[in-house]
Amino acid sequence: MATLLAVNSAASLWGPYKDIWQTVGNALWRRQPEAVHLLDMILKKHKPDFISLFRNPPKNVQQHEKVQKASTEGVAIQGQQGTRLLPEQLIKEAFILSDLFDIGELAAVELLLAGEHQQPHFPGLTRGLVAVLLYWDGKRCIANSLKALIQSRRGKTWTLELSPELVSMTTRFTDELMEQGLTYKVLTLVSQIDVNNEFEKLQRERGLGSEKHRKEVSDLIKECRQSLAESLFAWACQSPLGKDDTLLLIGHLERVSVEANGSLDAVNLALLMALLYCFDISFIEQSTEERDDMIHQLPLLTERQYIATVHSRLQDSQPWKLPGLQATVRLAWALALRGISQLPDVTALAEFTEADEAMAELAVADNVFLFLTEAVVVSENFYQEEFYIRRIHNLITDFLALMPMKVKQLRNRADEDARMIHMSMQMGNEPPISLRRDLEHLMLLIGELYKKNPFNLELALEYWCPSEPLQTSTILGSYLGVAHQRPPQRQVVLSKFVRQMGDLLPPTIYIPYLKMLQGLANGPQCAHYCFSLLKVNGSSHVENIQGAGGSPVSWEHFFHSLMLYHEHLRKDLPSADSVQYRHLPSRGITQKEQDGLIAFLQLTSTIITWSENARLALCEHPQWTPVVVILGLLQCSIPPVLKAELLKTLAAFGKSPEIAASLWQSLEYTQILQTVRVPSQRQAIGIEVELNEIESRCEEYPLTRAFCHLISTLVESSFPSNLGAGLRPPGFDPYLQFLRDSVFLRFRTRAYRRAAEKWEVAEVVLEVFYKLLRDYEPQLEDFVDQFVELQGEEIIAYKPPGFSLMYHLLNESPMLELALSLLEEGVKQLDTYAPFPGKKHLEKAVQHCLALLNLTLQKENLFMDLLRESQLALIVSPLEQLLQGINPRTKKADNVVNIARYLYHGNTNPELAFESAKILCCISCNSNIQIKLVGDFTHDQSISQRLMAGFVECLDSEDMEEFVRLEEGSELEKKLAGIRHETRIHILNLLITSLERNPPNLALYLLGFELKKPVSTTNLQDPGVLGCPRTCLHAILNILEKGTEGRTGPVAVRESPQLAELCYQVIYQLCACSDTSGPTMRYLRTSQDFLFSQLQHLPFSNKEYEISMLNQMSWLMKTASIELRVTSLNRQRSHTQRLLHLLLDDMPVKPYSDGEGGLEDENRSVSGFLHFDTATKVRRKILSILDSIDFSQEIPEPLQLDFFDRAQIEQVIANCEHKNLRGQTVCNVKLLHRVLVAEVNALQGMAAIGQRPLLMEEISTILQYVVGRNKLLQCLHAKRHALESWRQLVEIILTACPQDLIQAEDRQLIIRDILQDVHDKILDDEAAQELMPVVAGAVFTLTAHLSQAVRTEQKQPLVLGPGEAHYAFMLDSSFTSPPPAENPVVGFASIGDSSLHIILKKLLDFILKTGGGFQRVRTHLYGSLLYYLQIAQRPDEPDTLEADKNKMW
Repeated sequence: MATLLAVNSAASLWGPYKDIWQTVGNALWRRQPEAVHLLDMILKKHKPDFISLFRNPPKNVQQHEKVQKASTEGVAIQGQQGTRLLPEQLIKEAFILSDLFDIGELAAVELLLAGEHQQPHFPGLTRGLVAVLLYWDGKRCIANSLKALIQSRRGKTWTLELSPELVSMTTRFTDELMEQGLTYKVLTLVSQIDVNNEFEKLQRERGLGSEKHRKEVSDLIKECRQSLAESLFAWACQSPLGKDDTLLLIGHLERVSVEANGSLDAVNLALLMALLYCFDISFIEQSTEERDDMIHQLPLLTERQYIATVHSRLQDSQPWKLPGLQATVRLAWALALRGISQLPDVTALAEFTEADEAMAELAVADNVFLFLTEAVVVSENFYQEEFYIRRIHNLITDFLALMPMKVKQLRNRADEDARMIHMSMQMGNEPPISLRRDLEHLMLLIGELYKKNPFNLELALEYWCPSEPLQTSTILGSYLGVAHQRPPQRQVVLSKFVRQMGDLLPPTIYIPYLKMLQGLANGPQCAHYCFSLLKVNGSSHVENIQGAGGSPVSWEHFFHSLMLYHEHLRKDLPSADSVQYRHLPSRGITQKEQDGLIAFLQLTSTIITWSENARLALCEHPQWTPVVVILGLLQCSIPPVLKAELLKTLAAFGKSPEIAASLWQSLEYTQILQTVRVPSQRQAIGIEVELNEIESRCEEYPLTRAFCHLISTLVESSFPSNLGAGLRPPGFDPYLQFLRDSVFLRFRTRAYRRAAEKWEVAEVVLEVFYKLLRDYEPQLEDFVDQFVELQGEEIIAYKPPGFSLMYHLLNESPMLELALSLLEEGVKQLDTYAPFPGKKHLEKAVQHCLALLNLTLQKENLFMDLLRESQLALIVSPLEQLLQGINPRTKKADNVVNIARYLYHGNTNPELAFESAKILCCISCNSNIQIKLVGDFTHDQSISQRLMAGFVECLDSEDMEEFVRLEEGSELEKKLAGIRHETRIHILNLLITSLERNPPNLALYLLGFELKKPVSTTNLQDPGVLGCPRTCLHAILNILEKGTEGRTGPVAVRESPQLAELCYQVIYQLCACSDTSGPTMRYLRTSQDFLFSQLQHLPFSNKEYEISMLNQMSWLMKTASIELRVTSLNRQRSHTQRLLHLLLDDMPVKPYSDGEGGLEDENRSVSGFLHFDTATKVRRKILSILDSIDFSQEIPEPLQLDFFDRAQIEQVIANCEHKNLRGQTVCNVKLLHRVLVAEVNALQGMAAIGQRPLLMEEISTILQYVVGRNKLLQCLHAKRHALESWRQLVEIILTACPQDLIQAEDRQLIIRDILQDVHDKILDDEAAQELMPVVAGAVFTLTAHLSQAVRTEQKQPLVLGPGEAHYAFMLDSSFTSPPPAENPVVGFASIGDSSLHIILKKLLDFILKTGGGFQRVRTHLYGSLLYYLQIAQRPDEPDTLEADKNKMW
């Protein structure tokens, strides 16, 4: 009984589930071949857990008693001897937890113990709160594993391209689960689990902690429900549900309601999609080889009973809670029936397939299209799943293609309604209320569905029929002589729908039709087709149908209307003196017409955003002149909403640099923003007035946002240097001033009707600042006042905008103050973990703020240097000092702390954490600031704890990354993974630069050292021991330790080599610095056994990242050298000996054995060296490390240039060189690129313009050459570094370790092997000369030791009998014949003569190879030669004559 009641320390409700999820992930997403077998075992073992999904172990009287007595009798823990007493408090908590989740008492104890163990990972939470997280995390792991297993099934919609046996295994396993009633269990759980109920229960028992804990718990619960629902969805996609399961699903959906905003939540959306996929037969059209098998599996086609039951259920059922949902399901069913009726041999089902029309009629009557738009497509999860989008796309296209009569009926009804409205308007009555708007809703649905295109599917292409000849030339130009391939029938029908709906368009559906086109024009190809449609509609051949004006949906009609409107408004323009003109009612246009104009402007924007051809074609059209008309309208008095749309359309035109350049001049000319004040004019005009008087009064700012967006686009496309020349001082300054002073500095004090708009304004204006500063490079001429002539007088020209921004950010200006206060507000808002309106925009605004500070830090040194050299009377302070200033709101210097707090949100906002880490890394170079920062960071206990947790969380981040479907990993996922990786690199660089400063510094605080006492008194512990938090040191060791138990070695070395390199460097720095060395080495040796577990995997092999790999090994070997030296000094013989065996043995060691040194070890190594069976020998580790350093180096091809002068280019390259972080001199490629491009741009004349492409090509050749050259320098540096470290390790082994740990003859053999190998490598013709000095130094040390070892051995009296002496030569049997028996001791030493001869020969070769240039190398080599020659002295010969004399007398 006792064994049954033993406690599993990993918590049976969490640990095993975590392992399942890990294994499933390894097998399915990470594609690890070895994980497949493991998965099979785990699934067999845990099948009951999947079958009884989420069921908890029940409460039990015996367990209750046992736990009750655990404070006196204790409980047994699996895998540990004896029992463990539990504190009273823990027992109380266990009973609370057991009641809360209704789980067995022992399971509750396990969760609490696991919570205690995991507590360091959750700073600030008690074990009970952690236990709550672990409970739900276990559930989440099971749900996610189930979903992943179902996704990998064999089926009709997708394939994960896994091995057939793996797919068969998961398909078989999940089939068994389905037979046990999986659908019922999932639907029951989804209905039962409710976040609010769970929270109420937890709240009652105080089971909720900080905001972050609440957010994490609610996320876990939501993810459980979501994954369960999605596993049903995945099942239905791959193989449809059976009859009973389908009915259960329909039963569940009958009771569903919508969220507050009218959309379905993620769970119900997944369940609806599951049902729609059950009715999906679109895969029949694809001719895949497995199609026939799938048709037999499809109950829709094979089971009459299935169709009968589902049909009657959908036909006769009561109204559902959501009629729209019922309508959607009915429409899908009607289309499935229609699809079946078109297949051969289905006459038996005729009674059902006849009813499809009636079913569709029911669906349309319940506003199915409106429901799909408002509840399905708008749902926030809809666009996150590609197969949702595809299914709704199929639903709509099926309706249009399979039910053409129904569509025609909708159109006729719309025409009829339009006539009635028209009549009632003419008679002056109210239009009838009961009109149906089905066609409108269908069009709006199509427009909404294709508006976003996150997976670049461009599904809307099905609505365009490219190969239909339009007046002999197709859209893509004339296809003369090309046989037209007939497009598929469906595509013809759809494109006909798009065209015919536009013919004789009734005014009621004019705007919906434009919105539909806007959706269908979303994508590069679609936009092109849509542009052509509008072009053709307006052309002459249509006129006979439409009467004179051409179709109302055409470019011709639209631009004509705009011009008329403009003419009309210009006539009414009052004189400049009448002040009130802005408030007159807008003339000549009804609300409906205005909406129509806006819809067409949005359509235009969409088309020209996607298609550059359309942009240029419209812009250059002589009659339409869109840009001129739009700018004209902007000067008139029209509603701000319309002005905003006009500006957005201009911004879309401005994407082309050639249009942007002229747009700047036009903007300046029309004075949209007044930049020239005319003295006679009493009052300001333009956008500034609109903002201050109209928009502020309405508390809505569409115009300001659109203007910022326009400037943002134009700044990126082309930047004007002499804007406004001739009328005012030229330059961008008036625009910058308006954006800074009127928009940015006042954005917080304005009133907003829509709370989110506040952050939208901030985001868009900060984006302009960011772009301006990003593209600014301080130049010497910016610091000299430039004078220009204006109306006969000299005036000072404006500075570039980047200069002005730098000046404001390097002073305590209102701009900097607002940016810092925005950062503070941002982090406060994020700390609430609650959604609020405009959250995304706030995050973007904060990101731009942080990026501005980053850019300023990068450019300030150059800026300040140039300012010092110039005569300008400006004062600036370095930004890092300004950040130390006092925050006016809190009266503390907490700006940097606020920036660092963003690291705490690294999981939810990786971009912000990245920018924040970059700023901290930049600031940390300054020693004075370091001391101050440590004070600020540690001043408040709770903030200090959070900052530490933030840094650690960012370093741990890769554990947090969920498995993305690797092949489908969207661009965004890849980008975020890259950002997380860069953040970790910045944090490690911050630690490295800080460790070089004097204590106290940031690194010591982050790595967990004492700040108040001397650093060397620190006692490092594992996290959680003696209240020690989890620090960055634990995170770094964790990164390096992953994978060291297996054969492949540390995972990080292969998967993130740069990260691993920096981790090894941090550890080396800790071991090398006198203050931190003691505590660190002690901790690594005792708690982690770090060096042994790492060194056994040397040498690392990673050809792609050779430089990182060499540096990783260098830092590791340097750390090992320190360890060997320290343990030798402290006489810790067993440690030293264990490492020496690892590095020097040439017998295979038991893999990963715990070789505690002892007698048998001594014997083993002797017999190891004196063994003849060479087959079992392995290469000594110290030699295989040397093998992994490749002495040869590829050199890039010399430059072949046609245009540039070779010598000058070399000179320019030399001028662009700078020292990088590691102190290597490399060429700055970006700077070089700028210099060369400026050179090309300076060329004048036609000839230069013609050759520009060739010149640009040659520039790219030069840049590639320089990149290659940089890589060469870095690679040589890394090889030299690795070789230095290797030499250091060898020298420490020979000089610092106790001599008696390596036996005399072993010692000689080791030196012999190393000497021969080193010589072989350096004497190779390919070997790089840069490595010679290091090798020569090593040869010198080795020869000295060889000489010493041989001479010591010769001084020993000979103890060996003739038999044993034989061995010494046998070692060399490869070189010499066995010695004659009658003369036992011939050679000098156990190493054997021939080896000595070979060494001498190689040494002489080396001396001959070095030319006169290598002075130090030659010194080392001649020294080696002298040592070598000393070997020949017989021990009985005197050293010198002097000594001889003394002896003789």
